[in-house]
Amino acid sequence: MLYLKSFTFNPFQQNTYLVYDDEKTAYIIDPGNSNNAEHTELKNFITDKGLQLKRLLLTHAHIDHVLGNRFIFDTYGLLPEVHEKELFFIQRMPESAAMYGLNADPSPFPVKYLEEGDIVQLGKYTFDCLYTPGHSPGSISFYNAENKLLISGDVLFKGSIGRSDLPMGDHDTLIKSITEKLIPLGDDVKVYSGHGPATTIGSERQNNPFLT
Repeated sequence: MLYLKSFTFNPFQQNTYLVYDDEKTAYIIDPGNSNNAEHTELKNFITDKGLQLKRLLLTHAHIDHVLGNRFIFDTYGLLPEVHEKELFFIQRMPESAAMYGLNADPSPFPVKYLEEGDIVQLGKYTFDCLYTPGHSPGSISFYNAENKLLISGDVLFKGSIGRSDLPMGDHDTLIKSITEKLIPLGDDVKVYSGHGPATTIGSERQNNPFLT
C-alpha cells in the first residue's frame, strides 16, 4: 500500500509530504520544516514508523519549500532533486530568507535534476514527473496513476492557483500547465497542494474561478 503523510510547517503554512510503502521506504517532498520543533515532529514520525528515508524531492525551490533541506541533508544525507531551472532559487536562498525575516540554513545543492518524463520509483509504485511551469520556471508535479494521487506543489490549489507574479513566474504558462498537464489526468484524481487542503481535479475543473 502507498501511504501519504502531510505536515504543515513554517510561517507560510506550507505542506510537506512523506510518501512511503509497506516496505518502509520513504521519500520526502518539499521539506518546509524550519525550526527545532518542526524538525523534531518530522524526525519522530519517521523514527516511530521505522521509515528509511531515501530521496528528497522538490516540486520547486521557493523559500517555503526548501527550509528543511539542510536538516534533511544533515540528518539523512540526502541531496535535493529538482528541475534544473529551480537552481536560481536555491542559490539565492539566503537573500530570500533575509527578505522575509527568516533564519534559514542554506540548502545543499542538487547533483541530480528532474525533468518531464522522469519516473520516480518508490518500491512497486511509480510517480510520473510532469513539467508544470508558471508559478516558477521549473515546477514539477508528481503523479501516481495507480492511486490517482497528484502532488502539485504551488501549481493548483483548492479554489485557486499558484502566484505568477514572483520572479520568473508567468500566468499564461501556469494556466497552460494546468489545462494541458493536470486537467487531463481525470476528475477523480486527488490533488495534494503546496498549501491548504487537498482537492480533486474534478472539483477544480468545475469550480475553480481561474479555470472556469
